[in-house]
Amino acid sequence: MKKEYPKHPMVGVGAIIIQNGKILIVKRSSEPGKDKWSVPGGLVELGETVEQAVVREVKEECGLDVEVDRLIDVVDSMTFDENGKLKYHFVILDFFVKIKGGKLRPGDDAKEAIWVPLEEVEKYDLTKTFRDFLKRNMEKLRKYRPS
Repeated sequence: MKKEYPKHPMVGVGAIIIQNGKILIVKRSSEPGKDKWSVPGGLVELGETVEQAVVREVKEECGLDVEVDRLIDVVDSMTFDENGKLKYHFVILDFFVKIKGGKLRPGDDAKEAIWVPLEEVEKYDLTKTFRDFLKRNMEKLRKYRPS
């Protein structure tokens, strides 16, 4: 399925990983949002659940083994080209996830993977979708305690 100029919205997932007041962010290596910072995530593959997708994406992008805690937000992400035509359309389910193991290392669709204090994350060159997510959910992120 092609990402650009799709016929239908695509379902994606995002992993919100918080430890000791820091959030894990990755620098994207492909469009949309190339060279900008966001959370680990990607598209749901045919035959996998959204929970399986977020676990797989974190492993591929960050080398970490995780388990899903709970859903935090559902995000509509639409990007239009210079002619006003819809270029990308994603529905993204963002989950709080907990680390079970592995070693942090960038891979797959991530150029870098770093821990950033929640108070400093908005200083980074973030994707528009992630910046909007932070504005809506910062209080939830600050109060997050794994269940």
